[in-house]
Amino acid sequence: MSFDRHLSRRSFLSFSALTAASALTGCASSANTVTSGDTTIIYRSPMRLFQSPAASSVPSGAELAVMYGPVEDGGFLIPAVPYEQIDPRYYRQRVVDPTGQPPGTIVVDTPSRFLYLVQADGMAMRYGVGIGREGFAWQGSGVIQWRQKWPRWKPPNEMVARQPELVKYSIDNGGMEPGLKNPLGARALYIFSNGEDTLYRLHGNPDWRSIGKAVSSGCVRLMNQDIIDLYDRVPTKAPIVVWQ
Repeated sequence: MSFDRHLSRRSFLSFSALTAASALTGCASSANTVTSGDTTIIYRSPMRLFQSPAASSVPSGAELAVMYGPVEDGGFLIPAVPYEQIDPRYYRQRVVDPTGQPPGTIVVDTPSRFLYLVQADGMAMRYGVGIGREGFAWQGSGVIQWRQKWPRWKPPNEMVARQPELVKYSIDNGGMEPGLKNPLGARALYIFSNGEDTLYRLHGNPDWRSIGKAVSSGCVRLMNQDIIDLYDRVPTKAPIVVWQ
């Protein structure tokens, strides 16, 4: 485990030097490159940071039935997740911390499709995530500047220009109201770096099939049950590190 931590810290130092300020459009894009000023971001094939999952104890069937069962929240009834159809590695579970980061830190291991919340006892909560193209566009360190329950989704103007049917949800029109079909799901955590919005989000999503996958749009998405759990554990100003 000391080797993994050494590797993780060394990888982070290397990646931090390459941190690009995101100029993306609020978690919505389908291009292979994005240009902002003099900076061009090119999406690369993912490379695993951790060659094998951290030691863990997969929850029992009874525990999973509770964890991913239906949830009434904010006036909405979130349906149960058919967890049997998801790779067990992506279930929410406590694992030996492989990140080497201080307790309270969120670590997004983009290539492995994992999000870790480091705990004080040498363990971490690990969540499976789905990654959109925007999820590959920012790396480095920041803070959770803002958190919101049942956020409104406001597709950026560039996305609306490509998909005119979304104009009713545009920024000018106030976005899509919160709900079960909202792409941001039940919660959203907004990441800032050096006092500026990175446009990089951790958010819920109604499509459990996207967990563990790279999808066409979005930042870092979790199952709604998992984003609620993470939201309740993570305060505003919590540190976050994103690895590509």
